[in-house]
Amino acid sequence: MAEGEKAVNGKILNVRLSQGVTEAERLPDEMYRKYLGGYGLGARLLFDRIPAGADALGPDNVLGLMPGLLTGTPLFGIRFQAVAKSPKNNGWGDANCGGDFGPFLKNAGWDGVLLYGQASKPVYILIEDDKAEIRDASDLWGMLAIDVENALKERHGKKASVACIGPSGETMSLMAGICNERGRLAARSGLGAVMGSKKVKAVVVKASRAIICGDKDKYQMVRTSLDEFRAPMANFFRNYGTTGITNASAFSGDSPVKNWGGAGAVDFPAGQQLTGDNFNARMKKKYACWHCPLACGAESLASESAKYPYPASTHRPEYETNASFGTMTLNGDLESLIYINHLCNQYGLDTIAAGATVAFAIECFENGIITKEDTDGLELRWGGTDAVIALLEKIGRREGIGDVLADGAAKAAQRLGRGAEKFAMAVAGEELPMHDPKLNPEYFTTYKLDPTPARHTQYEGGARAEWAVAPRTRDKNVAEGRGLHHKGASEFMHVVNATGMCMFIMSAAPNNRIPEWINLTTGWDMTHEEALKAGERIANLRMAFSVREGDIVTKRQVPGRAWGGEPLEAGPHAGFKLDVDTLEKEYLAACDWDAETAKPSRAKLESLGLKDVADAIKA
Repeated sequence: MAEGEKAVNGKILNVRLSQGVTEAERLPDEMYRKYLGGYGLGARLLFDRIPAGADALGPDNVLGLMPGLLTGTPLFGIRFQAVAKSPKNNGWGDANCGGDFGPFLKNAGWDGVLLYGQASKPVYILIEDDKAEIRDASDLWGMLAIDVENALKERHGKKASVACIGPSGETMSLMAGICNERGRLAARSGLGAVMGSKKVKAVVVKASRAIICGDKDKYQMVRTSLDEFRAPMANFFRNYGTTGITNASAFSGDSPVKNWGGAGAVDFPAGQQLTGDNFNARMKKKYACWHCPLACGAESLASESAKYPYPASTHRPEYETNASFGTMTLNGDLESLIYINHLCNQYGLDTIAAGATVAFAIECFENGIITKEDTDGLELRWGGTDAVIALLEKIGRREGIGDVLADGAAKAAQRLGRGAEKFAMAVAGEELPMHDPKLNPEYFTTYKLDPTPARHTQYEGGARAEWAVAPRTRDKNVAEGRGLHHKGASEFMHVVNATGMCMFIMSAAPNNRIPEWINLTTGWDMTHEEALKAGERIANLRMAFSVREGDIVTKRQVPGRAWGGEPLEAGPHAGFKLDVDTLEKEYLAACDWDAETAKPSRAKLESLGLKDVADAIKA
């Protein structure tokens, strides 16, 4: 297939910030076939290019913005991943994001951008197809994320795509993400702080090609694939997005309640108001990431409340936001949740981390660990919406108590002491997401043992039969026999993520056809087995990176509230406790990772063509 007619451009952009230069680098097709794209390709490049022991916020770290293999094609490729050494866990870090930035970068001719070193002053990167330059961003430094995106589109045209950081990234808050399309965030792993450490305010992309791989055969494949979507699931997401599960999850035992210490039916009856229909009543139109057939988002009408003044076209808050700032803090006010979501997007904050940190602060206040003298006069109480918003503004600006909290709950607990640690619901510095492992036990091993801790998007049991993933055990009381399923499901998710597919597309779409989609856009003959082998290779490379950096995942501590070590007194999980030892032991054995260190075995690495990695970590 000719260049420009296939999903692989065959080149990445290296930006040498310390020297002020950019350069194109060609990559061989073999690298894509082994690592696909997104964080698969990123893991290979960064394992080789970040020196062992590098300071995550120093010049030796490398930040990559990596579209997936299918991103920019009509075959449901939408997403990109940010990759770097994480300043939260000092091991592997990645963050997944929708919007339009990934497709624009791919259609401009690039399979990734790597940022090396540190600029001496604020800059932004301008990419116009094959041309790239570093420009001064002194006038943009300090601006809110959506505002800077609008300013750069005024400067470079409305058809440009902008990935940028807000003030939280500039101040290197470890909760900072990278924002595009007015609030779609690559939010986790603290990678907005890495971008801020490099003094890069934004990357702007203009692409002259409208779409990669847009010939008749490929569009026919799109049409036939759409016919095979699971209609009930697709229609649910089109109508409600993730907002549609919020109120049910608050009572089913899926959502954590009251900083993981409560139960919806007892502590949060107001959660019944958090329905998809109630959120939709405040929306004006649907929103879709680039060329997405589901369109699971929505944009708001302008707020009519002076108290919560969000503008028109504010993104409808997703489930994770509504749970982290709703069920976690006992806030059932929908208008305030939309406004809180807008503030997080403006400051460039991960809503999971920010909401969990606010819930931590409330519980510390309720227990006398902090007082009004510490909080700049704020009275932090469950359901106290006004104080939460004021606290969020302080976190975004890193002012007063916000400076203590800006790096997340785990760091704040270390700074506060006095027993605050027991209220920090985090693993290896990363705040837990809004899905309770006591309902789905695979989440426990995912939250603890994935190189990116506390990450719910690294497990999904929805691979169709053609992937030959071991069957799933449905009974949450049974710990035995989950390891092989979890290994296969996780490696399947690496394929989904590295190809740039959305989890919801993957859930509704005929995901058994992913190898067909890959082959049609690359000219390969990849099978399900080869694709899963690529997923396994990515899994082992990510783990090897963390092992090399001393982030030993087996040594991580998971808060007892998350797995029943501190049993709940009420609700669906009352008195329930996971057999975490069995879950962990069987998963590590299935992966052929050491039971004490999670280091991949030499035999495993060599079987995946990673002998150099085995040598580097002394496997």
